[in-house]
Amino acid sequence: MTRQQDPQSREAELLQGTLDLLILKVVALEPIHGYAIAQRIQQISREALQIRQGSLYPALHRLENRGWLEARWETTDSGRKAKFYSLSKVGRAQLEVETGAWERLCEAIALVLRAEAGELQ
Repeated sequence: MTRQQDPQSREAELLQGTLDLLILKVVALEPIHGYAIAQRIQQISREALQIRQGSLYPALHRLENRGWLEARWETTDSGRKAKFYSLSKVGRAQLEVETGAWERLCEAIALVLRAEAGELQ
């Protein structure tokens, strides 16, 4: 008998493979600090995706080290200092690459899900 995963656990697995894409997309919308990135993803996904700080900040550092994000310290609306991220030129190009790869993956998965028994294409 196989053990069924709970929906949150499945979302976490899916998220690990798509976190970079989600961050790049949100940062492309406007310069934004880390905590707000997590909030924005949660808001846009209608609460379906929740990014933990333990995943978010290592991903932000990784993307910054790759040159996909640029960061600068600014003051938030609440008066606190925070690192604000914006998309670099290289990051904008990578966002297009990642988006295309995601769309191809979704199409491939959809083909498998629509397949009928005995169907060969």
